[in-house]
Amino acid sequence: MSDGSLLLLGLSGPELTPGEAALFRKLQPAGYILFTRNIVSAQQTRKLTDELRDLSYDLPVIAIDQEGGRVTRTREIAPAVPSAPALAAHGDYGKIADSAVLTADLLRLLGVNLNFAPVLDLDHFPDQQNALRGRSWGRDPQLVIDYAGHWNRWLRKRHCASCAKHFPAGGRALTDPHHELPCSSATLDELLCEDVIPYTALMPELDAIMLAHVEFPNIDPDFPASLSPRIIRGFLRGQLGFDDHLVLTDDLDMGAITNRYGRGEDVKLAISAGNDLAMICHSALDTAEAAARAIATLPHWMTEEAHERIERFRRKKLIGPLKWSDEKWEETRQALAMLADGFSEIPDADGTSPVARY
Repeated sequence: MSDGSLLLLGLSGPELTPGEAALFRKLQPAGYILFTRNIVSAQQTRKLTDELRDLSYDLPVIAIDQEGGRVTRTREIAPAVPSAPALAAHGDYGKIADSAVLTADLLRLLGVNLNFAPVLDLDHFPDQQNALRGRSWGRDPQLVIDYAGHWNRWLRKRHCASCAKHFPAGGRALTDPHHELPCSSATLDELLCEDVIPYTALMPELDAIMLAHVEFPNIDPDFPASLSPRIIRGFLRGQLGFDDHLVLTDDLDMGAITNRYGRGEDVKLAISAGNDLAMICHSALDTAEAAARAIATLPHWMTEEAHERIERFRRKKLIGPLKWSDEKWEETRQALAMLADGFSEIPDADGTSPVARY
């Protein structure tokens, strides 16, 4: 017995392999995430997302990390919109809106319906190699609310769902979770004073929340935030009231998790802690069945509440793709290029993080 419906899975390349097609047809995951390795051309990408929808009994989540700047998965086929810090430096709400609108239009043409953005992490350590360089809207919670909130609003107005990250405070990390598990000494009171303010202020306008692979021993000495019942069920859902939102882990294939937990144990901990989805980005073909079997051993009430949230999210938040048009694609690309021309980006000095290369 297995339950793949609480999984969000990555694909190996630009075309579905026979093994992937068979696995996805069998497991019926809640959805998929695309990376640069999956995107060769616009037409190929739309064909791929159409095939993923055809494999699914229900409308699947088709997600991507399209923040702008160096985290742009479509960089081989379209210009990148300006990054969050570049937009924040200008402080031009019109340009922020344009960036979000063009991002949404581009993604919906490709068949993507959920963008893993905006980043709401406060930029506590701008010079550290913690994978956030060039991705945060700033250090001041009010400015993050103003700028990221405006961007998020316009993304959603164009019918692309959003996901705020990395709760509760990915910006407190001093190291990169792609390689190891960061640890922060922050207390709950400190997070309430600063880091969670953007989440609570924007709560009615956020479709989903992604958890950080960061350890907060003064809040939960046993588990990182992404696997912590205290932080997810107790703090995020219980105390802050995010009980109706879709909540998911960051990639469980990151070193922060794989160095400590095995496949199976990680997904059980994730769903037990209050996540609705466990995300496996890079080893789905080899490990998704083991993950699905592990989830099936959890109590029925626990998986059922996750299923209910996923179904509500699918029904209320997910919109089908735009009708494909070569003219609309080219028009969007040209508009992106014009927007990007007016901005200069921070050089990518964080060469050790895979986040921009995926």
